Amino acid sequence: MSDKPIPIATGPAAGFVAPTPQNTPLQPAPVAGLSKPTVPDIAEGEEDKEDASDDDDDAAAALAGMTGTQAAIYSMVQNKLEGLVGKSSGYIESLPLPVRKRIEGLKGVHSDFAKIEKEYKREMMELDRKYLGLYKPVFERRRAILNGAAEPSADELKAGHELTLKDDPDAEPLPEKEEGEAEAKDTKGIPEFWLTALRNHMEISEMITERDEKALKCLTDITLDILPGTEGYKLTFHFSPNDYFTNETLTKTYYYQPELDYLGDWNYQRAEGCTINWKEEDKDLTKTIEVRKQRNKNTNRTRIVRKSKKTPSFFDFFSPPVPPSEDALENKEIDDDDLEELRYKLELDYDIGEDFKERVVPRAIDYFTGKALEYDMLDDGEDLEGDDGDDDEEDEDEDESSEDDVPKKKKGGKGAAGGGNQECKNQ
Repeated sequence: MSDKPIPIATGPAAGFVAPTPQNTPLQPAPVAGLSKPTVPDIAEGEEDKEDASDDDDDAAAALAGMTGTQAAIYSMVQNKLEGLVGKSSGYIESLPLPVRKRIEGLKGVHSDFAKIEKEYKREMMELDRKYLGLYKPVFERRRAILNGAAEPSADELKAGHELTLKDDPDAEPLPEKEEGEAEAKDTKGIPEFWLTALRNHMEISEMITERDEKALKCLTDITLDILPGTEGYKLTFHFSPNDYFTNETLTKTYYYQPELDYLGDWNYQRAEGCTINWKEEDKDLTKTIEVRKQRNKNTNRTRIVRKSKKTPSFFDFFSPPVPPSEDALENKEIDDDDLEELRYKLELDYDIGEDFKERVVPRAIDYFTGKALEYDMLDDGEDLEGDDGDDDEEDEDEDESSEDDVPKKKKGGKGAAGGGNQECKNQ
C-alpha cells in the first residue's frame, strides 16, 4: 500500500455541523475545529482524460462547420495551444533582472508564510486535543445516563426543559410521576439510543441493514480520540455482550499525511479498521450463507453444501477500502470502472468518518431526537438549489421531465427499532 495521498473529493454537506439544542453554530465545534482534511484525486490523469474527451467533442463540432482551410488553421492553433499547457509564457523571463530577483525573493517571503501556517494548523490540532479532554467528562456523563448507570439531576432536567422551550414555547415540564412508572423502572437508560441516532443520520442510515440492527442495539457508546501530533483520529465503538461477535470494542482510525497541502489543509493518507471476531459463520453480518443440496452422479448420494456470499452491512465500515498503490496506478493495472468505484468507496468512507467525528459523536442527542435532521435536510436543500441554478441552461429543453428522473437521497429518521434488546446481555 502506498503512502501517497488518497484521492478523496469531499461532499457538499461534509463540512456542515449539526446544531446543539442551545444554538445553531456557524463554525465547527472546537473538538474538530480544523478544516476538513482534503485529499487530491486518485489519478488526476483520469479527470484529464474526461476533460480531453469533452474538448474533442467541442473541437469536432467546431470543425464540422468549417471549410478545409479554416479547419486546418483551427487544428494548427489548437495543437499550438495544447503544446503550451504547463509551460512558461516567457513573460517572467522577459522582465528585467531586478524585477525577476524581486519575484524570486517573494517566493522566499511566501515560504515564511507557509511555515507560520503549518505551525498554526498544528496549534489548532493541539487546541482540538485540549478541548476534547474538556468534553470527555460531559460525554462520560452522557454515557452513564443513556446506559442506566445514573439518572439526570434536577439541574440537568431544568436545563433540558429550557432548551425544549426554545423549540416549543408551549411545552410543559415533565411530571414528577405518571401512570405505569413502576413498570417503566425496569427499563434501563435509553434503549437503542445509538441505533436510533445512527438511523437519523441520512448517509449512515443507508449503511444499516435489518440484520445489522440487532447487533447495533448493543452499541453502548462511540468515543473519539485524537492521535499524537498530527497523525489523525480514532473512533471507538463500544458494545455490550451480544450474540454476534466477541469484541467489546471495534475501532476505525484515520491517518493524515504529515505535511499540509497547497491550500493549508491536512490530507488523508489512509484508514485502518479492525478484525471482527464473529462467534459463528452464520453470525457474520457481512456475509450470507447459501445452503443447497448437491447430488453425486456416481453414488446418487446427496450432501449439503454451504457457501458464504458477501452482503452489504454497516460492519463493512471496519474493513475500509485499500487505496491503490502508486505502481498499480502508473502501470494502469486498474481499469477505469474499477478505479471510479474505488474512488467512490474511499470518498464515502472518509466522509462517514468525518461525520462521526464532527457531528454524531459530539451531538448524539440531536440525532437521537431527530433535531439534527432539520439542519441536515436544510443544508442539502441549499446545495440542490445551487445545483439547479447551474443547470438552468442545460435543462431548457427538459421541461416535461418527471419526478422519477430526479434521484432522491434516502432520508434517515427511522426512529428506534421495535422490540427489546434480546440480543444484548446486561452487564
